[in-house]
Amino acid sequence: MGRAFVYVILGGGVAAGYAALEFTKKGVSPGELCIISEETVPPYERPALSKGYLLPEAPARLPSFHTCVGANEEKLTPKWYKEHGIELILGTRVKSVDVRRKTLLTAVGETISYKILIIATGARALKLEEFGVSGSDAENVCYLRDLADANRVVDVMQSCASGNAVVIGGGYIGMECAASLVTNRINVTMVFPEVHCMARLFTPKIASYYEGYYSSKGVQFVKGTVLSSFEIDPIGKITAVNLRDGSQLPADMVVVGIGIRPNTSLFEGQLTLEKGGIKVNGQMQTSNTSVYAIGDVAAFPVKLFGETRRLEHVDSARKTAKHAVSAIMEPEKTDEFDYLPFFYSRFFTFSWQFYGDNAGEVVHFGDYSGNTIGAYWISKGHLVGSFLEGGTKEEYEALAKTTRLKPAIDDTTDLERQGLGFAVTVSKKPLTPPPSDDVSGSTLVLERPLFAWHATAGVITAASIAAFAYWYGRRRRRW
Repeated sequence: MGRAFVYVILGGGVAAGYAALEFTKKGVSPGELCIISEETVPPYERPALSKGYLLPEAPARLPSFHTCVGANEEKLTPKWYKEHGIELILGTRVKSVDVRRKTLLTAVGETISYKILIIATGARALKLEEFGVSGSDAENVCYLRDLADANRVVDVMQSCASGNAVVIGGGYIGMECAASLVTNRINVTMVFPEVHCMARLFTPKIASYYEGYYSSKGVQFVKGTVLSSFEIDPIGKITAVNLRDGSQLPADMVVVGIGIRPNTSLFEGQLTLEKGGIKVNGQMQTSNTSVYAIGDVAAFPVKLFGETRRLEHVDSARKTAKHAVSAIMEPEKTDEFDYLPFFYSRFFTFSWQFYGDNAGEVVHFGDYSGNTIGAYWISKGHLVGSFLEGGTKEEYEALAKTTRLKPAIDDTTDLERQGLGFAVTVSKKPLTPPPSDDVSGSTLVLERPLFAWHATAGVITAASIAAFAYWYGRRRRRW
């Protein structure tokens, strides 16, 4: 027994929801598309789980954050899918996929066939057991990846009001959950092995800015060490966290945010893997022409930097989803994916955005004792990355445009002096595009004035070359 669809989206996260909306915009017919998800609800905006969902007052709850409200698009409720003839196969695990035969087998034994498969399986949270620490099954140890996890965090948080929480990890989940826990009047200690928070992105100076505010809210930091074990009471609850440096922290709850791993196991040996994910081309197409991959699981070519990357962020999930559907439905109208890496986060009253690549020399700007701070990254003489906290919509747009243009930087001291004004100015100027064969785009420079004699010389040179070619061609024919 089985079912057949033209298009199947495997996975029910952010990317799946945005792909579904794009399919309807491109004219998919009722009954042609289905979404298969292990979750029991339709796709939703996952970032809400570590932000609005954990608020003590007026917390976010479904259906308010179903996709695609995060991009000011339609809210895709169960009713919406039904009205558009999209089959939702929820609460269903796929245990195997045969990309050669274009079939999926569910855990209950149903076979689902397709013509085009879109892999949107995302990633799973890394577990403590993968690092040799047991205790994840304790009732007051929490992860945060899906709605069930968020409900567990809320339940545990409410059971230990004014208690002690230990947050393991200093990345997105750690920072956002710590802010939410403190807002719920819980004492928070963050533990991570790096020298500062958000070490994959923040510089020490940027990290210090945020850590100072967290400290003023009562958050304590324990850096340069990791969890080694738990103290557990007779009923199976964690009472303390033991660290590798020998210290011990009291704990009424533990939140673990130590990274993710892409869900690729169904496709190992069938599709080409790279950067920990499934390798795709500029149309989000895998090594099998009937299969596409989007979101956290996709490793795609970033034209701006001339290399393949796998990006773990909601913006990438949204845009790879839309591009893949466009490539499937309108291939002749769809160019190669040209994405500017973009990351953002919000916690307390802060809201920052980052564009490009954090490689090379860093130039900080802004008032690090105030509300607006920023930084540029300079590599091989060009601006390749930018960061801004507290900007306006127009300032963020200017930052994004400038980063994509990769202007040449001759004087970092002057860049520091200009600060945000540099991006605002550059974004308003015409710039010379890179040569068509320049994959990296690293030679983009600010356009300089062209004087009349330059143009004249160019015309004369071109005419001379053309005349020589004509003469030489006629002479070869005579030979």
